[in-house]
Amino acid sequence: MDVCLMIEGQEGVTWEQWLALARACEEHGFQALFRSDHYVSFGHPEEWGSLDAWATLTALGASTTRLRLGTMVSPATFRHPSELAKVVVTADHATGGRVELGMGAAWFEGEHRAYGFPFPPTAERMDILAEQIEIVHRLWDRDEDSVSFEGTHYRLEDCHALPRPVQEPHPPLIMGGGAGPKSAALAARWADEYNVNFVDPDEARLRRERIEAACSAIDRDPREVRHSLMTNCLIGGDDEELERRASALMRRRGQDGDPKEYLKGLGPERIAGTPERVLEQLAAFARAGVQRVMLQHLVHDDLESVALMGERIIPEARSL
Repeated sequence: MDVCLMIEGQEGVTWEQWLALARACEEHGFQALFRSDHYVSFGHPEEWGSLDAWATLTALGASTTRLRLGTMVSPATFRHPSELAKVVVTADHATGGRVELGMGAAWFEGEHRAYGFPFPPTAERMDILAEQIEIVHRLWDRDEDSVSFEGTHYRLEDCHALPRPVQEPHPPLIMGGGAGPKSAALAARWADEYNVNFVDPDEARLRRERIEAACSAIDRDPREVRHSLMTNCLIGGDDEELERRASALMRRRGQDGDPKEYLKGLGPERIAGTPERVLEQLAAFARAGVQRVMLQHLVHDDLESVALMGERIIPEARSL
C-alpha cells in the first residue's frame, strides 16, 4: 500500500506551511502530497482562506524532487475543461511529470455563492463532470492530433492541445464517490484510479467490486483502475501522545470535551491510534482491495505527526 498525505488547503494553510509540508513529505517517504481544491473554509470562512490549488502544486514542484502532487478533487464547476487540462499539463511540465488530477462534481454550495461560480443541481453537475472528464482525457491523448467536441455544456473545435503532458500516457486521472451506476461507468471509461472517502473496509470492498464490474462490462481490464481511500488520520507514538494530538485537533475545530471520548467516538472509517493500531486498520483496508491511502492531516502545522507516519507507518505499509 502506498501512503500519501492529504491537506485541506482551505483551512488557512500558508505558503510557508505548504513548503514545510512538502519537504517533510519528501524527507519522510510519502509517495504523494494531495490537497483539496476549495477556496472557502468550511468552519472559519472569515478567518481562514486558501491559496489556489493548482498554482500551489505547480510552485511546490520547484521545491521538491520526487514527491507526487495532486488534487482531491478539482470541482467541475471551477474551471473550463480546456483550461483545467492546460493547467495540469503546465504543472506536469513544471514538476517533471509528478502531478495527478482528481476530478469531482462539486458539493460546497457556499463557496460557489461567495465566488460567483454557478452551482447547478446535482444531476446537471454530474453531466458537466462527464463532459469535462472526456474533454480533459482526450486533450491529453497522444493519439488525437486535434479534439472536436459537441456536448450540452461544452464545445471544442479542432483543438490542438500542445504541448503534450510529460507523463506517459498522461497524468493519472482520479475519480471518486459512491461508485453508483453513473460514477462507475465514467470511471470505467476514463479513470486511472477510483477513490473512496470516509468509508469502512466493507464499504470500500463493495465500491471496488462495482468499479470492477463496470470495467468488465466494457471489456476493460479491471486491474487498470487503481483503488484508493481518503480518510483522516490521528497518530501518536503512545496513548498519551495520541490524546494530545486529539486535543489539538479539537481545539482547532473549536470543540471542547475529553479527548479520550473523542477518540472512542471515531468510527471504523477513520484511522486513529498508535502506529501498531494504525497499521492494523490499514491492513483491513488493504484486504478490501485498497492500494493507496491519502491520510488527511487536519492540524497541518504538526510536522511531528508527519515524521512519525514516515518512520513507523510507511515502511510497514509497503508490504500490505
